Amino acid sequence: MTRPDPTAALASVVAATAAPGQPQALFAALDQAMGQAIGHKLFTILVIHPGAKESQRYYSNMPDAYPVGGRKPINPTHWFNTVLGEGVPYVGYNYADISDVFYDHELIRSLGCESVLNVPVRWNGASIATINLLHERGWYGRHDIALAQHFAALAVPGVLKVIAEG
Repeated sequence: MTRPDPTAALASVVAATAAPGQPQALFAALDQAMGQAIGHKLFTILVIHPGAKESQRYYSNMPDAYPVGGRKPINPTHWFNTVLGEGVPYVGYNYADISDVFYDHELIRSLGCESVLNVPVRWNGASIATINLLHERGWYGRHDIALAQHFAALAVPGVLKVIAEG
């Protein structure tokens, strides 16, 4: 699948890092820019609080289905070990891939999503968050990973702010 030139989308996220209202301004810019450059129906950012061994959905473009807020204990699944432990992005190509790793696969499917791209946000040798893009079946492929990792690197200051605020 051919994607549009991402230059303007990346530039918009860079510009957002200087905007007031952080980290929401940055996360909203990532949502819009990654939607333009890669595409998604559902977009979330999950922040890891390593000391507490908890995760927190901090941003969602569908807050009715996926609200932001409360923390939950980290469940060390093979997905967690790969994406957050090793820092390797995960591509789920179809509903079977999604149902294999996400307990809420039926809700995901009800939103018209049957593929996923989970990209770890990395800092200082560790995964501190994931950016999660979900779309229709077959939307994502390995070719989307490099660009998504560029966007994930731009998320670092916002995620560090969330972690610092506890």
